[in-house]
Amino acid sequence: MIRVEALWLSVVPLDMRAGMDTILAQVVQVFGEARPHHAYLFANRRGTRMKVLIHDGQGIWLACRRLHQGRLRWADGTGALMLSQAQFDALVLGLPWQQLGGGGSIRMI
Repeated sequence: MIRVEALWLSVVPLDMRAGMDTILAQVVQVFGEARPHHAYLFANRRGTRMKVLIHDGQGIWLACRRLHQGRLRWADGTGALMLSQAQFDALVLGLPWQQLGGGGSIRMI
């Protein structure tokens, strides 16, 4: 449905009350620009919610995910990281995506 060529994770927490325009401004601030067919991921401080902004070349999509139990395993530090599809899939499920090996298998917990 929506082609995504690259997944970018912002390490800086985001206020989940932010709307599309505020998040787009945050994408430009953190990543320098919003590229077509790229997805930009943000989480709140507690790691219980995530928003994904996708530029599809025509417009902007905004999706959100809320966990009822547990927390998203977010990265520490500042700046941004590029994720693989396997890392993104593990992140969305709450798995330790930082521990993924070359074949997509988790090596340690």
